[in-house]
Amino acid sequence: MITLSSMSRPTQPPARRSGSSRIASIDVEWTDKLVKNGNRPFCYSIVWLDLPTDAPADLTAAGFEWTSVYVDDPGEQDELVATAAATLRTAAEHADLITGHQLCSDLAVLANKAPRSHPALDQARAQWKQRNQPAPGPAVRYLDTRYDAGHLLDGHSRRLVDVCTELGLDVTQPELLSTSMPAWHRKWIGERATEGRERISVLNLRHSLSTAYVAALAAGLTPRGQQVNVNKILATGAKGAWGWLEHPTFTQLLEAPCPSTALQSSASKAAKPRAKRR
Repeated sequence: MITLSSMSRPTQPPARRSGSSRIASIDVEWTDKLVKNGNRPFCYSIVWLDLPTDAPADLTAAGFEWTSVYVDDPGEQDELVATAAATLRTAAEHADLITGHQLCSDLAVLANKAPRSHPALDQARAQWKQRNQPAPGPAVRYLDTRYDAGHLLDGHSRRLVDVCTELGLDVTQPELLSTSMPAWHRKWIGERATEGRERISVLNLRHSLSTAYVAALAAGLTPRGQQVNVNKILATGAKGAWGWLEHPTFTQLLEAPCPSTALQSSASKAAKPRAKRR
């Protein structure tokens, strides 16, 4: 598997900032098959975001740590699932809040393809279902930004891209302007087209990062009204990890003053997601 990270020890959580509340945001990508249990996970990422508890957080200055995992070969699916389960266990042990956008689908796909039971996956699925019920004693909290951020929104759409745009988060995704995510993945697996893998990895990490920001807003850890260029923050936090971050199509987004609705709309149409509505 291909594992990239901002940390020297990707399997361990980063050092925690004093006086902070920690968010762990997880996103999984999978092939979209229109058959029962046909979805195959091939990529995931986790973002660690520590925000101060004694003052409103400035998302543009908060900083974050991350890890990205992508299969080098389809036969590594079992290893990817096991690694994702271990990541969830670490998040449950070291975060105050675990989030994802339609996290239930991510967890279900991982569990359905697991060759054996992973307690961390089972626990996460159970806690997701009970996330709105009072927990006895201190426990990590789960917040699903697709279902638990409605109090912030006026629009009807709960796609991540639309939620982010409404909240002032520029998440323009040029990776999908000409080719779909499954097509880019096929180019990587079949043709070893590195750009395809890099595009998906960046897209996936953007999902995790922007979801962490939405969760911070939904949980009241940061105030509304901030205009945030997520691509600019992503380019800084993951500098040198992927050549795609230096591609002119990507770098032209880094000085965007506000959400690029025209480009975003085109990318959204190109994606045409079904199982997980981005």
